[in-house]
Amino acid sequence: MKKIIYGESNFRKVTINSDYFYIDKTEYIEKLEKMNESFLIFLRPRRFGKSLFLSTLQYYYDENSKDEFELIFDNTYIGKHPTSLKNSFRILFFEFSGINVDGGIEVIHEAFRDNVKLAIHRYFTQYGYRAYTNELKSIKTPSGLMKYFFETVEDDNIYLLIDEYDQFANAILAYSMKDFLTIVGKGGFVRSFYEILKMATYTGIIKKMFITGVTPITLDSLSSGFNIVSNISNEEAFNAMAGFTKQEVAYSLENSIFKKCQDIDKETLVKKIQKWYNGYLFNIEANERIYNATLVNYFISKYDYKRCKMPIKMLDSNVASDYKAIMKLFNIGDSERNYKILEELIENNSIVGEIKDRYDLNQEFTRDDFITLIYSMGFITIKDETFGGEFEFQIPNYVIKMLYFNYFAIELKKRNNLSMDGDIKTLLRNLALGDYEPFKNQLNVVIKTLSNRDHYGFKEKHFHVITLSLLSFADFYFIDSQPELDNKYPDILLIGRDEKVPNNYLFELKWIKQKEDYSKLKKEGMKQVEGYLKLDKVKSIPKLRSFLLLGSKDGVEFLEL
Repeated sequence: MKKIIYGESNFRKVTINSDYFYIDKTEYIEKLEKMNESFLIFLRPRRFGKSLFLSTLQYYYDENSKDEFELIFDNTYIGKHPTSLKNSFRILFFEFSGINVDGGIEVIHEAFRDNVKLAIHRYFTQYGYRAYTNELKSIKTPSGLMKYFFETVEDDNIYLLIDEYDQFANAILAYSMKDFLTIVGKGGFVRSFYEILKMATYTGIIKKMFITGVTPITLDSLSSGFNIVSNISNEEAFNAMAGFTKQEVAYSLENSIFKKCQDIDKETLVKKIQKWYNGYLFNIEANERIYNATLVNYFISKYDYKRCKMPIKMLDSNVASDYKAIMKLFNIGDSERNYKILEELIENNSIVGEIKDRYDLNQEFTRDDFITLIYSMGFITIKDETFGGEFEFQIPNYVIKMLYFNYFAIELKKRNNLSMDGDIKTLLRNLALGDYEPFKNQLNVVIKTLSNRDHYGFKEKHFHVITLSLLSFADFYFIDSQPELDNKYPDILLIGRDEKVPNNYLFELKWIKQKEDYSKLKKEGMKQVEGYLKLDKVKSIPKLRSFLLLGSKDGVEFLEL
């Protein structure tokens, strides 16, 4: 079986080596050229395969790759349908994802400058300017380096590529709006850098430009300093330029898992991959939702081919850390309002708002600004169009939903100074082993604390969200929140990810506002649970324990049926 591309973003290495299994995206080169635009920016959430596509552009347009064109592109769409611009540029390639932002503005400035210097040095070495590299050592600013560069190569035909243009800026923004505006605002070193690039497009040295990133915040903050690029991120034609379509996932599975494990339940496996990694839509008119490519490749690469079993972990810990780091942007603007939006998303799995065309961080960061931000980062996606230019958004998939739950639980503890008795994962492991008392006690602490605080306005939805948030740390369970089962909806189902998990759980939750409601809600809840247990889909769940959870300001009662 061929190798799955996971963590590899060098297009030449992938295609020249027949050991790799490659999903062909080169038809988009032709589509991009047909646009009446030379300077483009393409934004997608992290881990969607943007870097590999940028590498594809590099090798396609680089004059130094001309002799290898057939070798590199032989089995691709663009190899069979080459355009007149192939191998006709010199490539200036910047990559800004590895910049350390922990040491203050001066350290960031040095790291940014060094990245610029490295890119220029590489260009000089590759295109016959090696004699000019020594001068780079004495230039102290990124804009100074770019001025020297363009003076040196003034007759060249350049295609500029920038990967992850905003990753370091987003990291700064998550900690300090002031520092962010200092570096990207007027007079800042990042803005000055882009102003030089803008001038190079006017003089004609830069003929074409393609930039990737996650959010438009940095671009908008540069304002007139860099207003030459066309943002194609939300155009229907490029909905699937990064990420995988349903057909591409099916093709990947047929040539990997299904080839080795022919007797498995293919339909069930496809549904699980769809639930975990699919759901993204970047234009309301697009006819297909998109899978996170890196996560699909992770699943295929980590699949247990010897036993034909799903991987124990459905999410790479490095990817989870990546997403959790970018979640720090949730504190931009009114953090309390943002928190309420996240709470609404967790409870309802949807929210209505507008995708803003531009940000102005010198003005109030509005509700729609925040919605646009989390949409850009991939934490919500378009569900449907409403009216007045607004959309209904939803959480795209299970991966993102669990990250939300984890984040919500951590924020809940921090904001309310909650006491957590030991490691929550240990409590949940005890739950899986059949001892629910430690989890019950922890849930009691949280519910009693919050429900007795007047400002919280505690309701049944809070009881539901908090319970789910604490359970989300049990990564040995699949967690269904109000799954549809024959038009009946248990509040929570915990299903073990493999047969080694000793117990599965069904929870129905009721919130008691007044003491006189206790008997009524208890009877109603028990009847509901009894009804769920008669469903074929529930009866087929092995080792299932079923509970009615009665919550009130006095705590939580667990009633097993």
